[in-house]
Amino acid sequence: MDYQPPRNFLPIIFGIFLLLLCATYTVSAQSDALRKIIKKDYDFSKIGAMHVDLEFDFEENRKKTLALAKTNHWKLTETMVDGTKVSLQEVGTDGSPLYYETYSDNASQASRASTLHTNGMLDLDLDGSGMQVGVWDSGVALTTHQEYDIRAIVGDGSAEVDNHATMVAGSLISSGIKKDAQGVAYRANLVTNDWTRDKIEVTEAAVNGLLLSNHSYGIKTDRVPDWYFGSYIKVSQDWDRIMYNAPYYLMVNAAGNAQKRNDNQDPIAGSASDGFDVMLGFTLAKNSLTVAAADTEIARNGDLKTASVSAYSSFGPVDDGRIKPDLAGDGSSIFSTASHTDKSYGTSSGTSMATPGVTGALLLLQQYNEQLYGTFMRAATLKGLALHTADDVAEAGPDYKMGWGVMNAKKAAELLLNKEYSALIEERSLQEGETFSLTLTANGVENLNASISWTDPASEYINRGVLNDTTAALVNDLDIRITQNGDVLYPWKLSAADPKAPATRGDNYVDPFERIEIPNASGSYTITVTHKGKLTHGKQDFTLLVSGAALTECAINPPEDLALADAMEDEIAIQWTPIVDAFYEVQYRKKTDEIWQTEYTSEPNITLSSLEVDLEYVFRARTFCSQNKASEYSMEYAFTFLGEATKEGLLEAFETLNVESGINFSIYPNPAVEYINLGDETSESAYYTITGMSGTTVKSGAAKNAKINVADLAGGLYILQIQDVQGIRSAKFYKQ
Repeated sequence: MDYQPPRNFLPIIFGIFLLLLCATYTVSAQSDALRKIIKKDYDFSKIGAMHVDLEFDFEENRKKTLALAKTNHWKLTETMVDGTKVSLQEVGTDGSPLYYETYSDNASQASRASTLHTNGMLDLDLDGSGMQVGVWDSGVALTTHQEYDIRAIVGDGSAEVDNHATMVAGSLISSGIKKDAQGVAYRANLVTNDWTRDKIEVTEAAVNGLLLSNHSYGIKTDRVPDWYFGSYIKVSQDWDRIMYNAPYYLMVNAAGNAQKRNDNQDPIAGSASDGFDVMLGFTLAKNSLTVAAADTEIARNGDLKTASVSAYSSFGPVDDGRIKPDLAGDGSSIFSTASHTDKSYGTSSGTSMATPGVTGALLLLQQYNEQLYGTFMRAATLKGLALHTADDVAEAGPDYKMGWGVMNAKKAAELLLNKEYSALIEERSLQEGETFSLTLTANGVENLNASISWTDPASEYINRGVLNDTTAALVNDLDIRITQNGDVLYPWKLSAADPKAPATRGDNYVDPFERIEIPNASGSYTITVTHKGKLTHGKQDFTLLVSGAALTECAINPPEDLALADAMEDEIAIQWTPIVDAFYEVQYRKKTDEIWQTEYTSEPNITLSSLEVDLEYVFRARTFCSQNKASEYSMEYAFTFLGEATKEGLLEAFETLNVESGINFSIYPNPAVEYINLGDETSESAYYTITGMSGTTVKSGAAKNAKINVADLAGGLYILQIQDVQGIRSAKFYKQ
């Protein structure tokens, strides 16, 4: 027999293997620089040990599975009448055969991801460029399809091309040669794999920085005992372990299509015909995002008009009361790529089709966060963002049919943009025994909502045969509370004992995501985050998400009363009225140039340097109230830089200016707003110049109509000079 080293020595071997893996595995993150960002917090010794365990378990279970299949005459693979692919994957702890099946029925996307696209409602130009997503399925996608260009590759060497995998891939990355088939992230790259070694391959991909993978399949519901439904089993534990050790990686999986199948004759509550308690396996992992299917109607402005759970979509709960599925996407009659030829298309429905719509939207949100802040979100942050901004459906709070509601990528992107203005997204760590506290003020415009989201360690306990076991899988139980004037507000929770009942507010003991909503919020509130019992590893990373807050007194208005101040040899100062808590961007250029020069300042003034004498310049300014919350630009102001010597002469003329008859003239109105009129008539050849206190010419032109537009001047005092056959005449005026 071949020598097998003890499993406690295998992590050392894997450490060597890991170096090769990082260089050779097909899946890679978006770029080397961004991959380092993703991997900087990874503990590779733990990931290595986990990888070895998964490999060992796979090989041992595979031998056992094939032996039992031969003895019991189990089929290894099947294709059902409706085209569903079925494959014997492994054997459960009780000896039950676990078959994987794809989640499509024979039978758009409601995530609002289109609002993020080029020419979308938010005009963000997000398309997935430079991003990568993984797909595991019953086979691999047809990578040569015309919709994929060269952006789809096989990651694990699988050769069996599968129609289901091809449709999922198309929903994610199709370029839109056929417009109705355009994917959500239609410029992204995709790596396609079959499901045989899914846990092992995902671990390897996560090591290389993979952020998201799509799994539109699950355990076949009519071939397992009833205790499997709603249970936290080994496959759930394995996936939680992967995501905990690779905290930037998020698994997105389909809830299943078993609502009407009556496969669970002993649900945790009610009867089989109610449709509850029919989810199982990795769809119940704590850290993944599980997607239900919804039939939706979306308004032109992107708001959700109506939504109802699709007739096939599987319901929760988890037996311990956790909220699954997490949210819903559109899975009805999705048109996508097919595998018959490089130009084939088809239509399908199911949670299989709802899931890539959500996965693609999440990929765009990661792309947007990187554009805004130069980094990616942790998986708990991304998942929390999606749940925090999902559109609530029917009664307030979550339910066991569509979780927190329908995915809304538009609201999620707006929350990212409003960070530090009306929203908070803070990735933090809570040490054992520590309390986190934050006081803020509601903005009075929208509900004040606060959520916490975390990637929980895998539970050591797994169910091995107990029907409707309510043992909580949650390991580190964090709690969020909001207080005001002695009143304590609690998060939403559900009860598996009555899955039809609406959500209530109270102490949530089971979910690694908690949300508090305060309608008509007004005044100051204090948010606290604590924990119960001991924390595994002595700490727990979590993300706090808040919307509807007034985090600054800053007003998003362009700077006002811009005026030119002192001019020096090659520079000039500009000043304006200050805005509370603001910082500013000032842009300037030569009038003949197209490219703006940009400067930033936290003061209500700035000095522009390296100016050239006798050249005309244009400048404008805008206000920032947070890193990404900015006003429109002010109007553009023009001036001709004359330098220090000319300035001194003009200032002397300004100080000695008098009203001697025949030299000066009157201007009205004075102060001026939009126009000034000259009190004297001028000749056809009359020419005017307007000079500021700094000695800089800000405007000039023909004065033959005796009416001059000054609306584009900054506020302040100016000298107007008219030159015509009568000579040079001067007058002072004030621009409001």
